[in-house]
Amino acid sequence: MSYENDLILKQARGEQTDRFPVWLMRQAGRILPEYRAVRNSLSGFKELVETPELAAEVTIQPVDILGVDAAIIFSDILVVPEAMGLEYQMIEKKGPWFEKTINSEADLGLISADIDVEQELKYVMDAIQITKRELNGRVPLIGFCGAPWTIFCYMTEGQGSKTFSKARKILYQNPEMAHKILNAITEVSIKYLKAQIKAGADMLQVFDSWAGILPPDQYEEFGTKYVSRICEAINEVPVTIFAKGAYFAREAFAKLDCNTIGIDWNMDIEESRRIVGPNKTLQGNLDPCLLYADFKTIESETNKMLKKFGNSRHIANLGHGVYPDTDPEKVKCFIETVKNFKIK
Repeated sequence: MSYENDLILKQARGEQTDRFPVWLMRQAGRILPEYRAVRNSLSGFKELVETPELAAEVTIQPVDILGVDAAIIFSDILVVPEAMGLEYQMIEKKGPWFEKTINSEADLGLISADIDVEQELKYVMDAIQITKRELNGRVPLIGFCGAPWTIFCYMTEGQGSKTFSKARKILYQNPEMAHKILNAITEVSIKYLKAQIKAGADMLQVFDSWAGILPPDQYEEFGTKYVSRICEAINEVPVTIFAKGAYFAREAFAKLDCNTIGIDWNMDIEESRRIVGPNKTLQGNLDPCLLYADFKTIESETNKMLKKFGNSRHIANLGHGVYPDTDPEKVKCFIETVKNFKIK
């Protein structure tokens, strides 16, 4: 398929472009009044995720309104554990909640990896197909999933946590069970990502939101090992790995069969490039809180970040998701600054 704007695919593949592509994690969301108008017409977040026409609409909004170089399908990483058998609720102002969790061998019967992903998550595939049709080649569409470790955290903890101590306890008390759960999540995640590609996703991102809470040796065993399996299985489209807080994993990630490594705002750009080497694209890594600053500061700090990436492989983004109370005009300032920066 040909695109009016394929900068992000070119940078992911290491091809030369005259400027860096830019998009934002959580760009389809609460910063846009247009999103809130759609969201407020529904019973809740999950209804929006599970209504393909509306999920497609809010996926495309940032392309139309903010001018980003890619769309990312509006969904949630927790659709995977739900498809496996653990239903979740999204509670307003509190976050996800699982009534049932896995904390013992007996609980393993609650989940299954032997599922028809295309049927269980048909609403995601339908949303991707509608989005692709409506985008009509303007920009590529990013699909995604949560990394096995992050999904494991929610399946065992049952909700968000500062420490995920219930999840981490299992790694020490019953590592064999942990590996059984992680294997199951990995199998389903691979099937899910392949289904997204079949539906039309042009590239994929794997989010390991809670990678940084593990010590390096445990993350190697319970995190990187399973991310690596996903990377090895997906060779149809470019893949990005984003593991928040896992500064210690950059060397291991450099060896993964992926195109792009996302770095958060606490990871030094020049150091990350030295560790990762020249043959992978780096994505990031502006501090999301910088978008609370004045326009002049946003512009100068964005340019400073871009100069640090130099002419190496780079996709401009924040170091994490854009915060919901961010002024959309400040977001536009960041995006326009990136677009006006010429690679030398």
